[in-house]
Amino acid sequence: MLYLLLYLTTVFHFSTCSSMELCQGDNQCIICTATGPTVIDVHGQLNSVRDRCAYTLMKTTSLPDFQVHATFQERRRKDVSFLDRVILQLDKPAVQINLEQGGRVQLGDLIMMLNDTAQLVHGVELSKDQTGVTAKVSHLNTTMTVFFNGYTVQIHIKGPSGQVPSVYGLCGNSSQPLNEVRLSEHSASGCETQYEDTANSTINCNDMTERCNLLKEAFFTACHTHIDPQPYATACANTLCKYSAVDSLNCQFLEAYARACSLYSNDTMEGWRSKASCCKTAYCQDRFCSAHEFCGENSISGGTRCHCRAIFASTYRTQNTLGDGVVCNKSSLSVTLVGCLLQDKGIHYSDLHLYDNTCRGQMDNVTHMVTLSFDTKINPCGMMIRMNNKSQIINKNGVILETTKEQLADITCPFIIPDIDIDFSVGIKIIGGTNKCVENDQNISWTYSYSVNAGSIVCSSRRSEVSVICEYKRDEVCLCVCLFPSGSYEYVITGVWNYTLTMKAYTDPGRTQTVTSNTELKLNQKVWYELKTGGLDDKEIALVTHSCFATDDPTANSSLRYDLIINGCANPADQTVTVQSNGEGTYNYFSFNMFQFSGKQGNVYLHCKLNLCLKQNKTCAPVRPQRPSHRHNYTQDAPNPASTKPEHQFSDLCFH
Repeated sequence: MLYLLLYLTTVFHFSTCSSMELCQGDNQCIICTATGPTVIDVHGQLNSVRDRCAYTLMKTTSLPDFQVHATFQERRRKDVSFLDRVILQLDKPAVQINLEQGGRVQLGDLIMMLNDTAQLVHGVELSKDQTGVTAKVSHLNTTMTVFFNGYTVQIHIKGPSGQVPSVYGLCGNSSQPLNEVRLSEHSASGCETQYEDTANSTINCNDMTERCNLLKEAFFTACHTHIDPQPYATACANTLCKYSAVDSLNCQFLEAYARACSLYSNDTMEGWRSKASCCKTAYCQDRFCSAHEFCGENSISGGTRCHCRAIFASTYRTQNTLGDGVVCNKSSLSVTLVGCLLQDKGIHYSDLHLYDNTCRGQMDNVTHMVTLSFDTKINPCGMMIRMNNKSQIINKNGVILETTKEQLADITCPFIIPDIDIDFSVGIKIIGGTNKCVENDQNISWTYSYSVNAGSIVCSSRRSEVSVICEYKRDEVCLCVCLFPSGSYEYVITGVWNYTLTMKAYTDPGRTQTVTSNTELKLNQKVWYELKTGGLDDKEIALVTHSCFATDDPTANSSLRYDLIINGCANPADQTVTVQSNGEGTYNYFSFNMFQFSGKQGNVYLHCKLNLCLKQNKTCAPVRPQRPSHRHNYTQDAPNPASTKPEHQFSDLCFH
C-alpha cells in the first residue's frame, strides 16, 4: 500500500548563539518541544493533538534519511491525549528505533540496554541517564539531538550559520492540518476518533493558571531572552484546566521549559524546583506498562503503578466488571481479569484464588492480565456441580479475594458429564482341536474382560461386572473407587445422579437371548450389544456411544485396528454394522458380524467410548459427516478381518 504524506514546509532563519551559550561559536540553534497533548514548533507556535494517532514531528533537509515521529494516547480521560512514544526513522538503512515509556528503547524487536555511555547504532548515538533517553545524529556540520523522558520530547538542532534548512512536520508548522502529517502505518485503526468526557468539577482553573505562570517569574527570567515562556505557560494552563494535576503533570511543562533553556544557557535557574516541588529524576523511569496501560502515581500505596487507559477501561467500568467473560472449553474453564482494574481497587493478583485456595491467579508479564483457570478432569479447584434457576446442571466456581473472602467473579459453565471409556474383550475359541478358522459355521465360545476409565481412575476385571463410584464435593478433588458387585456394571456420580450402566450381548435382534460364557457362536454370526442406563431421565439425558473398534491385543493403541463405530455412526465401509437409538435416550445398541483377524489366533478386543449428554444442548444424536474420499475401516498395514464385508451406500442417518 502506498501512503501519500503531505507536508507544509517552513523556511526560517536561526538566531545566532552568543559565546556564553551552549551553541558556541558561529552556530545557529532551534528547538521543538512536544509535551502532553501540545506541540510547540520552532517558531514558538503551539497546537494540541486530540486524537490517538501517529504524526511526523520533524524532517529536515539538513539531515537526509532521518525523521522523527511521535504517537499519542489517552490516559485517565478519553478526551485528552498525551505524547506516548517517539520513533526515530532511518531510511538508509531502513531502521526504526522506538523510544518508549519508562525509558525503554527498542531497535526492531530488540530491547536495548543503555547507560550514560553513548552507544552508536546505525549512526545514531544513544544514551540513557536518570532524566531520560538521548539520541544524537549528525550530518556534515549539523547535529540533531532528540531527548525523551516518557512524557516530553525535545528536538534540538545545531548547525552552521548562514545555512537555512527546510523543516517539515508539526515542528515546522504546528498549526497545519493534522491529517496532512498523520502516519497511518504507525497508527491504530480508528485513532482519529475523538471522544467527549465529563468535565472534572474539582479542578480550579485559576489555581492551575497561577501555577503555570511560574514560568514568567524570577526563577526563569534568565531564560526569557532565549525562549518565550508564553507558549509553555499556555500549553500548561490549557491542559491542567481540563486534566487533573496528577502523575507529575503539574511539573511537566515547567520541566520542559527549564530543559529547553538549558540548551541555550549555562544558567541553572536555581530555586525553581524547590518552589514548585518538582524532582529532577524522570517520572516513571523503568516502569514498563502494557499497551492498554500508562504509568502514573499510586494513590493507595505511594510510588507509581500502571493504570488502565480510559478508552480501554470504559467498557469494563460501564458493565461494572473486572475482566472478560468466562471461557468454557469442555472440561477447561477460565476467567481473565484486568490487572490495572484490580489495582484500582487495591487488589493484588496474588490474593486471588478459586474455591480451592491453592488455585491462584497468574499474571501475564507483558499484558498484565490475570487468569484463573482449572480443568474439571485434572484439577477441579473446588468446583461445585449445581442446578441453576432454570433447572440446568452447571459447573460452578468463583474468584475469591483472600483478604476479605469476597467473591469477585462468578465462574459458571454448562456441566460436562465425564466421558466413560469402556474396554472389553471377546475371546474366540476354536472348538474341535483345529488351530485355525476355516469355516464360517465353526463353534465359538467367548469370555468377558472389562475395564472402565472414569477420569484418572481405571478399574479392570476378568469378571462380567465392574463399577466406579465418584463423589464430587465442594473443596475436594473428585474421589473415585472401584467396586465389583454382582449383576450390573455401574458408574455413579453422587449428588447429581445415581445410575447404573449395563452392557449385555444378545444373539437375536429382539435382545432376548443373552450371550454368556457358555454361549457358542459362529464366525460371521451377528451379535447385538445393548448399552443401557438405569435411574436417569430419558427426557433430559441421552447415552451416546461415541466409538467402538476392535484390536488383536488388549491395548487400545494396537497397530492392528478395525473400526466399527466412528463418531457415533456405523463404519460406512462395513455393511454388517448397525447402530440404533444412539444419542436418543438412555439406551442404545449396535450389532456386527463376529470375525477374526486373518492370521491371528485368540481374543478380539473391543474398545468403546461412551458419554452421557444433556439433551438441553441439543447436540446428542450423532450426524454422519460428508462422504469421505477413501474407506476408513482399519489402519494402514493391518490385514483384513477373515470375514470381509461388502461396501454399502452412505446415509445421512447414523442409525436405523
